[in-house]
Amino acid sequence: MHGENMLLIAGLGNPENRYLATRHNTGFLCVDRIAARYGISVNKSEGKALTGTGMMEGVKVLLVKPQTYMNASGESLQALTSYYRIDPQAELLVIVDDIHLPPGTLRLRKGGSAGGHNGLKNIAELLGTTAFPRLRVGVGEAVAGGNLIPHVLGNFSKEEWAVMDGVIDAAADAAACFVTDGIDAAMNRFNRKAASGESAPGEETRAGD
Repeated sequence: MHGENMLLIAGLGNPENRYLATRHNTGFLCVDRIAARYGISVNKSEGKALTGTGMMEGVKVLLVKPQTYMNASGESLQALTSYYRIDPQAELLVIVDDIHLPPGTLRLRKGGSAGGHNGLKNIAELLGTTAFPRLRVGVGEAVAGGNLIPHVLGNFSKEEWAVMDGVIDAAADAAACFVTDGIDAAMNRFNRKAASGESAPGEETRAGD
């Protein structure tokens, strides 16, 4: 497998069971959903991550859940992209939570700033580039004046989970679109839709992040 053409899809999170269903582990939850959908076991320990190799829509993929804790996610992706000769700009998709997007919203980007996300920041530092595709999954902001850390490390409420369950499915759809048609097609299709399937305000026009 070493050296063969393959796509790497990484979901970010924290490895301990106490973080299992927290907002900050949305990336892990998305990878789990993809793995379940395509029958891929993400249980091999390599590159400071749990990984699983399989086929998505006829394309070989490596699913990755870094086990370094969020702020050191780049250590894992640096090791794995190097070993498997993955081109971050074309063959990598990183799935993360985003507190700046409301629950039920997806946002794909080809690259850009970390937007305050420490996992993305560390990946950019260690890969030496910000030009790697990322899929942001909205988890909502902390209440006004609230502390950010308890928010991102908190569990979804029952009402929030009803929305997030749907958007995690949509994130798996977006990842499949990335695999088959590339980042541009995935952006065109999924940046215009919230989990409800209706246009989200500003999705067509917002650039940057």
